[in-house]
Amino acid sequence: MAKRGRGRRPAAEVRADILAAAGALLLEEGMGAFTIERVALESGASKTTIYKWWSSKGALAFDGYFHAVESTLAFPDTGDIERDLTTQLRAFARLLTRTRAGRVIAELIGQAQTDADLSAALLESYSGPRRRLAVEAMERAAERGELAAEVDFEVVVDQLWGACYHRLLLPNLPITEKFASELARNVLRGIRAQPRR
Repeated sequence: MAKRGRGRRPAAEVRADILAAAGALLLEEGMGAFTIERVALESGASKTTIYKWWSSKGALAFDGYFHAVESTLAFPDTGDIERDLTTQLRAFARLLTRTRAGRVIAELIGQAQTDADLSAALLESYSGPRRRLAVEAMERAAERGELAAEVDFEVVVDQLWGACYHRLLLPNLPITEKFASELARNVLRGIRAQPRR
């Protein structure tokens, strides 16, 4: 850890250091080794400061996870919904299988069942916003005439990403980029707008 200079650091810098330390610790060692004390040590922040912003270890772990993976999970908008969904699902598949993030998100989902703060953070900061991004992308595609307007896009999100989480949590079948591509193709085949006759 780099030695800190004297004086108070700006709050935004302290928060960024905490999130970076939390994300790195989580992806390197998993939830079993994740503690507020370790994050405080790695970030150079006090435990009091950490608890001022995060009410539980789980809530901090989740924010650290999202900070670490946010750029990987950016949602493209090229004007071609099949390409955008396939690109996003393939990136998600790579994240789940080629990094520790897959095991970490499974641990966080498990922990969220008994940690109300983590559960709230998961819904408010991760699954809720990510669902909105996908739904809005599909709504724009419907406006362009690519998808049928009467489709419930919230259900489509469950079909696409829910299938990936299903394979993550019940890993009898692999999550691969090929699976992600075929998943997008199969679902989109059923919801494409039909040409007018």
